[in-house]
Amino acid sequence: MIYFDNAATGGFKARTVADAVAAVLGSLNANPTRSGHRLALAAGDAVLRTRELLRDTFGAERADRVVFTANCTAALNTALLGTLNEGDEVVATCMEHNSVLRPLNALSHSRGVRCRVAIPQKAAYISQKTLIRYRDIAPLLTKKTRLVVTAHACNVTGNETDIEDVGRNLKRFRPDIIYLVDGAQSGGHISINMADAGVDILCLAGHKGLGGIMGTGVLMFGDVDIRPLVYGGTGTQSSDPEQPAFYPERLESGTLPLPSIVALYEGVLDAAETMRRTPNALSELTAALVDALRGIDGVAVYSPPNRCGIAAFQVAGAGSDEVADILSEEYNIAVRGGLHCAPLMHRYLGTETAGLVRASLSVHNTVREISVFAAAVREIAGRFRK
Repeated sequence: MIYFDNAATGGFKARTVADAVAAVLGSLNANPTRSGHRLALAAGDAVLRTRELLRDTFGAERADRVVFTANCTAALNTALLGTLNEGDEVVATCMEHNSVLRPLNALSHSRGVRCRVAIPQKAAYISQKTLIRYRDIAPLLTKKTRLVVTAHACNVTGNETDIEDVGRNLKRFRPDIIYLVDGAQSGGHISINMADAGVDILCLAGHKGLGGIMGTGVLMFGDVDIRPLVYGGTGTQSSDPEQPAFYPERLESGTLPLPSIVALYEGVLDAAETMRRTPNALSELTAALVDALRGIDGVAVYSPPNRCGIAAFQVAGAGSDEVADILSEEYNIAVRGGLHCAPLMHRYLGTETAGLVRASLSVHNTVREISVFAAAVREIAGRFRK
């Protein structure tokens, strides 16, 4: 199968990732931070090394504020529900995923949190890689604004937020506001330095561009107090009925997913080496894919060339799910149709009825695969023109 669904989960895993998982399952089945025997201590060291690697890779301040969650959705929920209070206001963007929109909706009912949405100029998504800047955020800020949240890269089209522009200007003009970045699609594809960019909280998916396996999300933060959503055993202060006040234990109740964490360690190393060795590889592949789709009659492309491998398109006269099904069943090509859990972006694009087909690449895809894919889309588009 040609796998063009990397924005959902990375299809390629480095050999070192698979070997790390096998090593844990074969000889390191111990609970990190819970026991004092050698295996448990070795497991704890593996977890700490991964925290330190993530801290260094993403410019976080402290390893103890690198927290592991089940996925990026859990990290975003913890960040939002753990910081927002009664009557606070939030500024988000039209690019946000439901992992941001649904927690904010719940908070509007439970705590009266109000969300204002930044919407850039129409049709900018076609011509501009960067869609959101501070100038789009600034008019929506009020005295009650507690937090700004932006997707670093849109999971529908691949458009970006200029997080350095947003973060640095917030620090300059409104240092009281928390800046939260959803890096689910950008992590592993775009270099991020939290300190330099003025990012207070960064949430990541371990199983996409970072090259790990399913079961890990990452929540990294600086001088921000985040309340826990889950309470329970942490292996520390067990006689105290209160959750520990210190991190990461404050936000990490229960057994950590050690196989996924060691996989993430190796995945981050591999992703960093790939970015160092071939920094433009994914951008070039994506540009080739976008150009190929733009040359097909009856196909409308909704993505600019971008750094995250995403190309979204419509076939005239066909629903996106229908096209995705045909590609899978008849051509053995994996893509995704529908709304991609991002309803505001589809409303902005005017595609909320039919949705979009999303092809999403990794650096391990090839120009030949793009050629085969474009030929398949051309044939499908021809059917619906008849």
